[in-house]
Amino acid sequence: MNLLLRLLANPSDFIYSTRLPHIAIKTPMDQTAQSKSLDALAATLTLADEEKKRRGLVYTPREIAQQPETWGTSCMICQGRSADISRFLQSSGIGDGSEPPAKVILVGAGTSDYVGESVQSLLAKEWGCEAAAIPSTDLLTNADDVIRPDRRYLWISFSRSGDSPEAVAVLGAAIARFPLVRHIVVTCNEQARMVREFGDRPGVLPIVLSDRVNDRGLAMTSSFSNMVVAGQCLAHIRSPRAYADLLHRLTAAAGKFMSPCADLAARLARQSFSRVCFLGTGPLKAVARESALKLLELTAGRVYTFYDSYLGLRHGPLSAVEGSTLVVAYISGDERRRSYELDLLEELKDKRLPGRIAAVCPFLTNRVRGVSDDAISLDVGEVPDDYRPIIDVIFAQLLGLFASVHLGMRPDTPSPNGAISRVVRPIKIYEEPAPQA
Repeated sequence: MNLLLRLLANPSDFIYSTRLPHIAIKTPMDQTAQSKSLDALAATLTLADEEKKRRGLVYTPREIAQQPETWGTSCMICQGRSADISRFLQSSGIGDGSEPPAKVILVGAGTSDYVGESVQSLLAKEWGCEAAAIPSTDLLTNADDVIRPDRRYLWISFSRSGDSPEAVAVLGAAIARFPLVRHIVVTCNEQARMVREFGDRPGVLPIVLSDRVNDRGLAMTSSFSNMVVAGQCLAHIRSPRAYADLLHRLTAAAGKFMSPCADLAARLARQSFSRVCFLGTGPLKAVARESALKLLELTAGRVYTFYDSYLGLRHGPLSAVEGSTLVVAYISGDERRRSYELDLLEELKDKRLPGRIAAVCPFLTNRVRGVSDDAISLDVGEVPDDYRPIIDVIFAQLLGLFASVHLGMRPDTPSPNGAISRVVRPIKIYEEPAPQA
């Protein structure tokens, strides 16, 4: 009998471990210890090693679970280089009093692009500049449509591996073609090509996060949230204490959120929805987009996913919401935005369109309960929405994990036909044409 079956049959044989205090992991100990029930994520983490390998659960559950305890390390890495980063920003046209300040372009592909979308409004507010997330896949083909040769830019490139062909090619081309562009590279891989080939160049500042968050599973989970933490640290590089205090609150909230979040995600996954629609506003729309990708990846497309803003859903995509659809609603803390969101959810309920609505909200209210079938609170109080992507996204990561398990797939390698891989395959890079005389 494997460990999970032993746990279910004899829960009194186990007690809590203190190694990961934010989830209810247990290890065989004194049989007289008080019985505690496992949450769905902890049950996965406590499987025997051979069972994890057989079912493709070696990495993904652990990488989701470890997130709250890794955020502080990422914050310390960035804040430990605050002097270098501040000087680099000032020399790049951020905070040096120049008018206009440099425009910030946030560069990445897939999940790494959604990291940029998650922090673009925060960076714009804190740095007093324009900030826009533009995928590296677009910059590779259309950089001339975006970059003015006479304007100063700061590119912040996010890449888990730092090895993807588009990311490397775009960075190299930008260094060669646009001398006024300066670059910060954020990666989770100290051996990244982007660091090895360009890290020592003038105008390039690499920031390498811990190898622990260089996810080994196919789907980016802890690498996503930790690169978002790095982006938030950059926004507050001149006010590190204020951000550290806020991150501490988010970490504590995530620790409490993980267990009930896992149980709800597992229960919803067992209901076999064929479609899932994720909704969010502002930075939480970026979370909705990442959520849709995460569930799509972890189920190899067997669950159809889409995302939108609440108001955007009404302009066409609402036609795809029907009885087999689960709607996941990320609810804003801002009262005005929340009013629009709850109005839309009431419309969905009145029309009896979705099969179920699950709300992830900063705090529970009677109205949230009334418009949703399931509501789970982050218990973050009045933390602004700009800082929530790292905690809200955990729900979708867990939903993807348990949906993958429910479908009999291997979450660590959920692409059975090899359509996608942990690092995208090399592509042929076409050189820019030489300027005409």
